[in-house]
Amino acid sequence: MLEPLAQWTLLSAAAAVAGAVNSIAGGGTLFTFSTLLVFQGPIAANATSTFTLLPASLAASWGYRRELAECRAHLWRLGPPSLLGGIIGSLLVARLPERIFSNLVPWLLLGATLLLLIQPWVSRRIGALTREKPTPRTVAAIVFFQLLVGIYGGYFGAGIGILMLSSLALAGIPNIHQMNAVKSLLAGMINATTVVVFILSGVIVWKYAIAMALVATAAGYLGARWARKLKASVVRAIVVTIGFGLAAYSFFSR
Repeated sequence: MLEPLAQWTLLSAAAAVAGAVNSIAGGGTLFTFSTLLVFQGPIAANATSTFTLLPASLAASWGYRRELAECRAHLWRLGPPSLLGGIIGSLLVARLPERIFSNLVPWLLLGATLLLLIQPWVSRRIGALTREKPTPRTVAAIVFFQLLVGIYGGYFGAGIGILMLSSLALAGIPNIHQMNAVKSLLAGMINATTVVVFILSGVIVWKYAIAMALVATAAGYLGARWARKLKASVVRAIVVTIGFGLAAYSFFSR
């Protein structure tokens, strides 16, 4: 077991990286969850990690508040399936083996990252540019996909940001900064419903959760402000790189 100082340093570093990464692309759960596994069992690590990153998502949303004001219609459309999915997913935690979802994580991350990578090319080829209004069929597919993301997020949640960005790219949102804004708030909604279930279940390790949440929140807010200053193409490249990295990590750590 690590000495207390080294232990808290490691947990704080994981929280800081996770908060910043989530504000840009998503996938911060893997940093906090894997680090907490060193000190806690899987259920407690999952619950504590989820609580840690909830205020970070909300802080990132505040950092993107200008972009959020321009995406209210998307929030009204995707908020309900996010909340419903989070409730369903959190209820499944106690009913299904963790391996069922964990076996899907690498494929979900890889597929979503590839979709995000080729989306500009696909948009040019079919004429469905993100600035154009999506068809009703596309909207229905995005809403349904968001429900699935909510369920997965309520159950475990690693990489939900990547998954959401892949579908938001087709939702008619003009640029990746606005997509990040919507993604951050929707992730906060999903995590909020899950945290309620974990609090009622008494599985959160509070001595870690509160300190890590403070660090992750500061990093999430600063990460959002930093990301807004970058070109959209640079942020997209960071998102894709993180996505492939998380997919590779998930494949080789199975």
